[in-house]
Amino acid sequence: MPAQLSVNLNAVAMLRNRRDLPWPSVTGLGRIALEAGAHGLTVHPRPDQRHIRFSDLPAIRALIDDEFPGAEFNIEGYPTEDFLALVEANEPEQVTLVPDDPAQATSDHGWDFAGNADLLKKVIARLKKGGARVSLFCDPDADLAALEAAKATGADRIEYYTGPYGGTYDDPAAAQRELARLEASGRIAHDLGLGVNAGHDLTVDNMPALAKALPQLREVSIGHGLTADALEHGMAETVRRFIRACGN
Repeated sequence: MPAQLSVNLNAVAMLRNRRDLPWPSVTGLGRIALEAGAHGLTVHPRPDQRHIRFSDLPAIRALIDDEFPGAEFNIEGYPTEDFLALVEANEPEQVTLVPDDPAQATSDHGWDFAGNADLLKKVIARLKKGGARVSLFCDPDADLAALEAAKATGADRIEYYTGPYGGTYDDPAAAQRELARLEASGRIAHDLGLGVNAGHDLTVDNMPALAKALPQLREVSIGHGLTADALEHGMAETVRRFIRACGN
């Protein structure tokens, strides 16, 4: 099955936050994305609320529940107690745990699954009690030992950090090397029974090759490139373009 598209709304929120005004509307553009066929919406609420604000989460939850009950809400973040409380209050279908420092501009590496095993096992057990599916941010070259450690935490899925692949937009040979790493790791993850997600710097141009390299890909979360394209094509048409790029 082709990968499903979750639209990350962080870049929309960051643009809104440049002014003390309610536009562009996070929920308004989320609605357009879902109407155009996106499977879900993703947010990454950081402690400083520099893009998604904590107050956005109930509104997005209500949008999905009231208008798109078949869609999914995915909340990403580092599992502090404050983050876990936000998750439990807003009941996402999926939680993606990332090993970010709060000061990071964006997520840029995966978990050390073995080194953080105790933390991850405890957090994942807590999240699963609330009914969430749990995905763990993962380096694109994760090997068998790393993925076995990820599986042992109780996670349902991993999300490959595709930033290195996205960074090869002007170097086809480097792109092939990154795809080979992802393909090899993805095969191991699939064999271990881990679902495979991906996200970071994915575009309409580079998504088809990724989908071919990772035929087991369940979901992609795309924000920056999608929001940039929406300035040119509009949100609805951009979502349709990305859905086609995923193989749908």
